[in-house]
Amino acid sequence: MADEFTSTYDVIVIGAGAAGMMCAAVAGQGGKKVLVLDHAAKLAEKIRISGGGRCNFTNLHATPANFLSENPHFCKSALSRYTPQDFLSLVKRYHIAFHEKHKGQLFCDESAEDIIRMLKAECDLGRIQWRMSCGVDEIQKSEQGFIVQTAQGRFLTANVVIATGGLSIPKIGATDFSYRVARQFGLKIVEPRPALVPLTFDAPGWAAFVPMAGISLEVDIETGEKKNKIVFREDLLFTHRGLSGPAILQISSYWQPGQSIRINLLPEVALADELIAAKTTSKKTLANFLAAYLPARLVDGLLVAYEFDGSVKIADMQDKRLRLLSEKISRWELLPNGSEGYRKAEVTRGGVDTRELSQQTMMVNKCPGLYFIGEAVDVTGWLGGFNFQWAWASGVAAGKAIAEAHCAYSI
Repeated sequence: MADEFTSTYDVIVIGAGAAGMMCAAVAGQGGKKVLVLDHAAKLAEKIRISGGGRCNFTNLHATPANFLSENPHFCKSALSRYTPQDFLSLVKRYHIAFHEKHKGQLFCDESAEDIIRMLKAECDLGRIQWRMSCGVDEIQKSEQGFIVQTAQGRFLTANVVIATGGLSIPKIGATDFSYRVARQFGLKIVEPRPALVPLTFDAPGWAAFVPMAGISLEVDIETGEKKNKIVFREDLLFTHRGLSGPAILQISSYWQPGQSIRINLLPEVALADELIAAKTTSKKTLANFLAAYLPARLVDGLLVAYEFDGSVKIADMQDKRLRLLSEKISRWELLPNGSEGYRKAEVTRGGVDTRELSQQTMMVNKCPGLYFIGEAVDVTGWLGGFNFQWAWASGVAAGKAIAEAHCAYSI
């Protein structure tokens, strides 16, 4: 009986982040009665801190090729039906000032709060109801629908959308809630792990590079072999514990424990040719010559690490030695011993196996009315606004499916 419930809804969205708010807005504006629940006190904390507080809200060049998944074709449907231009049109409608940083990355000029306010306004247009600081104790499937038990009441709904994300950045409230719900309903999970995360190295082996902390330069970075090889050209940042910067964050999503990474520190320079040619034209020492191409601190560290005497003049060096040094610099091979973990990871790779879901609607194939969207599922984007685009696209896919479906509790 309905009167034993605090309220009844067409859909309850659990998770008031990017994907959840987008889904709620679309379903609400489609005429459905929607409740959004979140255990946090504030909306969309991950949006708030993203992009240095300015939110890299999409990428103009987003395609399915920019996403990782054990089921790589899954994301195509949602991404093709809600594109970066679609989200950009929404941003423009709210007169939010933005700029392109590079490689299609779009950021707010002012603050990530602009995106949060926009999503809240879209939810208001859909007459969304909210329960914040409201943890979910239990979800049950019954003949009546889904029963959602919380500290603020017991709700009945025809649909439940899980939009609680993954395990990254626990200090802002990340939990394994989505995986627990998935397991409860018998769904497979692709093992989660940190992605877009700095990599770390064995302390004794890294000691020679600790003085380089703070150095940044553009590199080519790769991991994997043959068909599985992936290469990025991005900025690399040296830290006291290892390597970071966009280059490392990108490759970290593909790197597997036990694999090496390979870095070309001078991707635009045929260094061996330059060094050998300099034997007849330059009176510089090896260290001084290389300092024209790389930061002096980095040159000194590399020469020590590879046992080259930087005080020797290039003219006095054998071609074989110069080629060896060039190979070390253009294919610097390193074996990470791990990563900085979920504490520093921007996203979580893995999650609900997408083979359990409809690619058109994000609904669980064997449990009608249950949906998983956003970072909770095994779709992980590159660095640069791609993960937000997946949040918007998957949220819209689920929201539209719910809006177009017959629900038992329509207003």
